[in-house]
Amino acid sequence: MSISILNAGAAGGAAEQFGLFNALQQGAPISYIVAGTLTIMLFFSLYIMFTKLFEQQKIMNQAKRVRAGFWNSNSLREGAAKLEKNTAYKQLVDDGLSAQEQHSRLTDPVEAHDWLHGSLRRSEDTINSQLGGGLAFLATVGATAPFIGLFGTVIGIYRALIKIASEGQASIDKVAGPVGEALIMTAFGLVVAVPAVLAYNWLQRRNKSIAEDLNAFSNDVLGYLASNGAVRPTTAARAKAAAPATTAAKPATTTAGQTGGVPVKPGS
Repeated sequence: MSISILNAGAAGGAAEQFGLFNALQQGAPISYIVAGTLTIMLFFSLYIMFTKLFEQQKIMNQAKRVRAGFWNSNSLREGAAKLEKNTAYKQLVDDGLSAQEQHSRLTDPVEAHDWLHGSLRRSEDTINSQLGGGLAFLATVGATAPFIGLFGTVIGIYRALIKIASEGQASIDKVAGPVGEALIMTAFGLVVAVPAVLAYNWLQRRNKSIAEDLNAFSNDVLGYLASNGAVRPTTAARAKAAAPATTAAKPATTTAGQTGGVPVKPGS
């Protein structure tokens, strides 16, 4: 019983001696700078990830509402009035309507289709640029965080070698601190880099899906404006209401051996 208590006490003392903060103290300012840099990178990576997820989900939810009822409106202005302010789909509609009004005031002859298409394309590019904001930081963190951690690792190994040379012996209690610092920095760099890379790839894939939906909606708006409302997507509700009642037409039949309803005599 006493032996186990002594072993537990020794293990607790070793943990306190070679714990995280003691390991960081081995490297003094360099360790704290590296750890602080990685902590800042981790904080901003998580902040960007959650804010972008919220922003993307908001646009995806609006896309569902647009598909459900936007094209059931009598006009684009009526449909735009139903959309939330400062949202991607409302911005596309407003920019399209604004471009249509501006085209009538142009002094040089420009095809209406080209003018509307260019205006809607600029609107799409603006939205996609806003969605991509911050993703470059995630890519940078994913690429550089392991090397920053590796820098701390190199410093820790270097300090361990200096201790070995100064002490003249490589006992575990002499090098455990610097080596522990080195391993902690390596692990910390990976902890920061891996979530950043995963978040970057995931958010990029969601942005691509959103961009495809926005492009399809932009083409629908362009067709509506270029045709003065004659061309619009067919929604399920409108298709059901406009479906004509079909009746099976029975072809006229004649009795075998008869033409025009007059019996034909054999041999005539």
